[in-house]
Amino acid sequence: MALTAGSRPDGTRPPAAVEEPTVAVATAGAKVLAPRRTSKAGKVPWRIRLRRDRALILMTLPVIVLLLIFNYVPLLGNVVAFQDYDPYVSSNGVTAIFHSPWVGVQQFSRMFDDPLFWSAAKNTLVLFVLQLVLFFPVPIALALVINSVIRLRVRAVAQAIMYLPHFFSWVLVVTVFQQVLGGAGIIAQTLENHGWSGFDLMTNASLFKYLVIAEAVWKDAGWGIIVFLAALSAVSTDLYEAAAMDGAGRRRRMWHVTLPALRPVIALLLVLRVGDALSVGFEQFLLQRDAVGVGASEVLDTYVWNMGIQNGDFSYAAAVGLAKGLIGVVLVLGANKFAHLLGEQGVYQK
Repeated sequence: MALTAGSRPDGTRPPAAVEEPTVAVATAGAKVLAPRRTSKAGKVPWRIRLRRDRALILMTLPVIVLLLIFNYVPLLGNVVAFQDYDPYVSSNGVTAIFHSPWVGVQQFSRMFDDPLFWSAAKNTLVLFVLQLVLFFPVPIALALVINSVIRLRVRAVAQAIMYLPHFFSWVLVVTVFQQVLGGAGIIAQTLENHGWSGFDLMTNASLFKYLVIAEAVWKDAGWGIIVFLAALSAVSTDLYEAAAMDGAGRRRRMWHVTLPALRPVIALLLVLRVGDALSVGFEQFLLQRDAVGVGASEVLDTYVWNMGIQNGDFSYAAAVGLAKGLIGVVLVLGANKFAHLLGEQGVYQK
């Protein structure tokens, strides 16, 4: 019997065990080297990224500079909250910080003992809860109504009318409400001309909290729908068509398609609103302070302005502002954690 190359005398071929370790070693080597080559190939050097994104960096540079100047640099001034700051001990207010005596947490102890502070804090929290219940759902409802309008021209006109009050100053907004709901306003004069007793809602301290909510809704609710309309524009029409084919009416489509699409945006804006809970407004309340009295219109923002600017107690005002900011940070972190528990991203991911 003829022998083939590599065969034994009995005609059988030897096992290929000698070649397998080489393949295994080569395979193992490939497994070790592949991730290293992939990581090097996937990583872009920072110089290349800088050259590639230089246009975007130049566009955002002015915003970063303004943010640093007007938002982060002033944070250094919070040091006066731990001093008995006197701007007149030096030639300018900045160098006066280095010449003012340190008092530790004395300003914060004074804050907790001040009944006017607790009254302003109470008004702020009450107004925040009312804004959260009465104002926050309004932009969502308006966005759903506008999104249901089929004719584009009608939708554009409705959006323009709703957006317009946002560009009015608070002086103009308060003036409009004064001309409508004030003692000499249109409604009061019309009632008096028909034998009814007139009213002056602008000077009613017990209803002031609802008045400022109405003013805020009229001014900013239309502007707030922009984010929700942007979220609704990303919803695929196939979802609505599939729901309609399954027999879902308009309400069920809104409940099972539209609202789930808005839920991440609602969670994000709610977290931001909770973090801004202690900032319910300044100019709006300051303009109506004399009409309803300090007891009804005093909030933390106006309290800080009154103590710091009017009374010249800068250290105490800085302590109140610093405490307000810290509480806002805690509220943002807590609300964001709650959003994570509900399965939403919130302001930042886990």
